[in-house]
Amino acid sequence: MSSNRQDAWNQDEDVILAEVVLRHIREGGTQLKAFEEVGRKLSRTSAACGFRWNSFVRKQYKSGIELAKKQRKQSKKHTPLIKKSLQGENQALPPVHAESGQSMPDTFSMSSMIQYLQKAEEAVRNEAKVKEENTKLHEEISHLTSKLEQAETELKEYKSKFTLLEEDHKSLLTIFEKARKMALLQGNEEKVKFQMDKNGNLQRVNK
Repeated sequence: MSSNRQDAWNQDEDVILAEVVLRHIREGGTQLKAFEEVGRKLSRTSAACGFRWNSFVRKQYKSGIELAKKQRKQSKKHTPLIKKSLQGENQALPPVHAESGQSMPDTFSMSSMIQYLQKAEEAVRNEAKVKEENTKLHEEISHLTSKLEQAETELKEYKSKFTLLEEDHKSLLTIFEKARKMALLQGNEEKVKFQMDKNGNLQRVNK
C-alpha cells in the first residue's frame, strides 16, 4: 500500500488511531511504533498519524490514556510474579503425602495469578466502558449538530419573514403619509376619504 494519503481524517480512522496507540501504551510500546502501525493500516505516513494524534485525538482520550498507563504499571508489577510461578511449575513436582495421596498447592503463586487475571478482566471492562462512553458522546454531538443546523434554518426563515413585514410596514406608513398630504391639499382633512385600487395606489373619494 502507498502511504501518500493526504485527505481529511474521518471518525472511524480516529478510533483506529486511538485504539492502536492505547494498546501500545498498555503493552509498554512506543507511540512511534503505534503511528507506524496505524500508517500501514490507513495508508498514511507515520508523521501524519502522529500529528493527528497530538493535535486532535489525544485530547478526546485523556481518561483512556490514564487508564492505559495504570494497566501498564499493573502489568509490570505482576509479570515477575507470573514468571516466578511458571518457573516453579517447570521444576520438580511438590511432595505427595503418603496418607492422602494429594499434593500441597502453591498458594502464593495461584493467588497471584488469580489476582492478576481479575485485574486484567477489570481493565478490559473499563476499556469497553470507555469505548461505549465515547460512542455515546459522538452520537450526542451528532444529535446536537443536527439540532443546531435546524435552528439556524428556522432563524433564517424568521429573518426573511421579519424583513417582509418590515417592508410592508414601511409601505403602509408611506401610504398613510401620502393620504394625509392629499387631504391637507384639499383644505379639509376630515371630509376627505381615500381608497386603494388593485395596483396599491390611493384614490381620493369625496363624501
